[in-house]
Amino acid sequence: MKDLTNESIVHVKNNGIEYIQFRRLLEYKNILKHCFTLKPLDFASFDSYKEKKNKVEDSYKKICKEFRIEYSNICRPNQTHTNIVKSIEDGDEGIYNEKFDNVDGLVTNKKNKALIFCFADCTPLLFFDPVKKVISNVHSGWRGTLQTIGINAVEAMVQNYYSNPKDIICCIGPTIRKCHFEVEDDVKDLFYNKFKKELDINNYIIKSDSSNNNKYFIDTVEINKQILLKLGLKEENIIDSKICSVCNEDKIHSYRAHGENSGRNITLMELY
Repeated sequence: MKDLTNESIVHVKNNGIEYIQFRRLLEYKNILKHCFTLKPLDFASFDSYKEKKNKVEDSYKKICKEFRIEYSNICRPNQTHTNIVKSIEDGDEGIYNEKFDNVDGLVTNKKNKALIFCFADCTPLLFFDPVKKVISNVHSGWRGTLQTIGINAVEAMVQNYYSNPKDIICCIGPTIRKCHFEVEDDVKDLFYNKFKKELDINNYIIKSDSSNNNKYFIDTVEINKQILLKLGLKEENIIDSKICSVCNEDKIHSYRAHGENSGRNITLMELY
């Protein structure tokens, strides 16, 4: 069976479910639970949640059982590709809690709050400050990357919980990589104009060999990494899973590969 394990992650197969974990975050497994789920678990998008409700609830129950997490502790916003990051406090639990509509990043220092986001090619950013014991789970699609939601998450950790960027670990989960994130001039121009002053953006926008000369590949993983380095994170504290969701669509739900029929993976983080 295919195994995604590499120097940054371990591929776990247990009790009929599969997920990956970051080796770096496992160093803190006495206080932190985390994972990125793999197929066949499916957590569905907001739009298809009702029609897949039984399957989704079964997936949640399986992953909660695996990590000994109370179902009632799930904190799962209705993500909509924003750059909004909000703090989780007592009483904020719930799947699609209306208080967290249009939220794509969560941060907390509270124990027993399972921060969860869904993914099908977008970039998961898992932040952890082992000094202040703060976590932030972030959904950074290409729109979120363009709006620098990763910066907002770090700033929320600093402003709300007094984290030092030099202490913050950021793990970048499986996502569509530059090998498959092909765009046309409209999206390419958005990235170029946004980052041309602060990054050597031409290093992260590559002309496609496609017969259509107006197509480009964009390296959103490296863009996220560079903006976090400029914010003060240490290079050794930014860990990339090095996994492309499209290249591994047999194990990972991918919208680019399967369109509207794609399921969803989740990232989960919880302090305990």
